[in-house]
Amino acid sequence: MAAMSEPISTPEPSAEPVKTTLDILEIMAILPHRYPFLLIDRVIEMERRQRIVAIKNVSINEPHFTGHFPDYPIMPGVLMVEAIAQTGGALLLTEIPDRDEKLMVFTGIDNAKFKRPVTPGDQLRIEVTVLNWRTRAVKMEGKITVDGKVVCEAVVTCMVVPRAKKSAPAAAETAE
Repeated sequence: MAAMSEPISTPEPSAEPVKTTLDILEIMAILPHRYPFLLIDRVIEMERRQRIVAIKNVSINEPHFTGHFPDYPIMPGVLMVEAIAQTGGALLLTEIPDRDEKLMVFTGIDNAKFKRPVTPGDQLRIEVTVLNWRTRAVKMEGKITVDGKVVCEAVVTCMVVPRAKKSAPAAAETAE
């Protein structure tokens, strides 16, 4: 991953105040994810290129609970790691001016640990700290807590890649 060695350029300072919170509509303007896969509800703290904290309210209405597990609903660990990546993505993609033409994808997940079950009614506090920020790639450490207790932690590496161009729908073929 050669992109990890290229330092990212710092944008010119602006007169606008720096955003430190995001509501759901602002998150949806940054991330391409949608229901049922958008896994953060609000950003409550944000320090450019350094740290972000998001909230996810866990509801019994989420589709994964119908099968994981019917008599004991537990949020899948992989979705918690995805929530860490989406939180980091909200931080990373705010720095990308042409983000509508880009996607952030996983390139690595390290040291994932799941310490307690997450169940409906829990509120996840997802804290992500940048370990290494480069032009197209970021390595981040994430920690999720519920009521102050760690439930999940992982180090994720993500890369920004171009989105595939949307093609025009093919003309309907007529049967002869």
